[in-house]
Amino acid sequence: MKTDVQIAQEAKMQPIVEVAKKLGIDEDYLIQYGKYKAKIDLRLLEKYSDKEDGKLILVSAINPTPAGEGKTTVNIGLSMALNRIGKKTVTTLREPSLGPSFGVKGGAAGGGYAQVVPMEDINLHFTGDFHAITTANNLISALLDNHLQQGNKLNIDPRRIVWKRVLDMNDRALRNIVVGLGGKPNGVPREDGFDITVASEIMAIFCLATDLEDLKRRVGDILVAYNYDGEPVYAKDLEAQGAVSLLLKDAINPNLVQTLENTPAIIHGGPFANIAHGCNSVTALKMGMKLGDYTVTEAGFGADLGAEKFFNITARYGGVKPSATVLVATVRALKHHGGAKKDELGQENLAQLEAGFPNLEKHIENIRKFGIEPIVAINEFPTDTEAEINLIVNKCKDLGVEAVPIQVWAKGGEGAEELAKKVVEVVERDEANFKFLYDMDLSIPEKIEKIAKEVYGAEGVDFTSAAQKSIREYEKLGYDKVPVCMAKTQYSLSDDPSLLARPKDFRITVRGFKVSRGAGFIVALTGDIMTMPGLPKVPAANKMDILPDGEIVGLF
Repeated sequence: MKTDVQIAQEAKMQPIVEVAKKLGIDEDYLIQYGKYKAKIDLRLLEKYSDKEDGKLILVSAINPTPAGEGKTTVNIGLSMALNRIGKKTVTTLREPSLGPSFGVKGGAAGGGYAQVVPMEDINLHFTGDFHAITTANNLISALLDNHLQQGNKLNIDPRRIVWKRVLDMNDRALRNIVVGLGGKPNGVPREDGFDITVASEIMAIFCLATDLEDLKRRVGDILVAYNYDGEPVYAKDLEAQGAVSLLLKDAINPNLVQTLENTPAIIHGGPFANIAHGCNSVTALKMGMKLGDYTVTEAGFGADLGAEKFFNITARYGGVKPSATVLVATVRALKHHGGAKKDELGQENLAQLEAGFPNLEKHIENIRKFGIEPIVAINEFPTDTEAEINLIVNKCKDLGVEAVPIQVWAKGGEGAEELAKKVVEVVERDEANFKFLYDMDLSIPEKIEKIAKEVYGAEGVDFTSAAQKSIREYEKLGYDKVPVCMAKTQYSLSDDPSLLARPKDFRITVRGFKVSRGAGFIVALTGDIMTMPGLPKVPAANKMDILPDGEIVGLF
């Protein structure tokens, strides 16, 4: 059996200029990065400003498991299938983070015969966007520490600096550090720490900004610290917004690549959904919707995280409305939710499958809360049996939902043609009545309780004393009339990763908050969620190599 990287290396890629022509992109708007990668100049959005938007399809999933779901693979396979049935389609995706790529999760370029290519480039440095975001974030840190060293005119309290440095790598040793040691010439000693780049507010701003000026305004509004009087200090007080925007002037242009079947793919931005808002850039979405009849996008992890944030944050700020949602599930993952052990996943067990089905049922209910009718994609594995597939199809039918088995990993776009036809049927019926889950004028606790009760199925929410203090402070500063971004485990509908399927009789505990004022939301921290992950005992990096002839091995 060929590995993903072997399949990708055998791909017959078209020159990126040819891929761009399919979308009507003139070469004047194409910034080439070699033969098979390019950036699309944002000015193209101005050219097509009067053109009607195409239809937007969101791909989400059940809560992820070690058994695998293949959400990105389904996104790519569906976009290729839509093209195969005559619909001009673009896929939009998040850029992979080097942290999970070298850690345990793997890359984010799909798999098997449903991949975006050049896969090695996309999963490594790509066009340098993440490096630009990392540098932009750390420039603010450098300016802040320099301000302390040069007299601290803003009267910043070093104990109340909330801005952290970032690195696009899983490195637990950097979570909590001390900077400024070594005497007076080396700065003011203080506690600091690193987040992973995808958790940076710069990443969130990058993905929500509509253009360079909007990005600059948002950067200026970043809360970096408080002064000794308890008043907020922003990035614009450090005069950081101009230089930070300068560092991002090229990165803000969306990246164009292709799938294995040469379907255009726009890959741009990459916040995690468990610690950030989990969706690719608004500019990538808008570009796809102007250039294609259909745009297939995805939101990170399960629908309780990525889809909820896509609807309540990305769609709200981006002014986009999805016409349909595809929920990805697998027999293996549902059996895991039903109590199956890893070595049992390949064995037929209808009882375990039935016990895990309520997880999918809850996500179906959640999508409907936003006024959208979901379609279930059953991503098939070779060990799945006909009885198991039929059980899911029939239980979905009882809920009034179409469930379609697909084989995109093995067959590419051909393996999702039936799903593509169902998606077109739903979109052309034009029954979507998209709505937000909550109103912006609700208080912070009311928004969180609405998400916890309606999306997670919790009985209620408990706020620690520290969290309650933060809420009072945010209300006083006027930060409360914004969406809430929940930082929560991806493995469960609850904040406890061990509670699988559809847990009941549980409460959510909010232990603290982080203000992302520039991005325009507040992050609520639950459980043991880490904004700087660590590497596993055996990192994926240990199995990677590059051979003398330049061939890459071990990259999935």
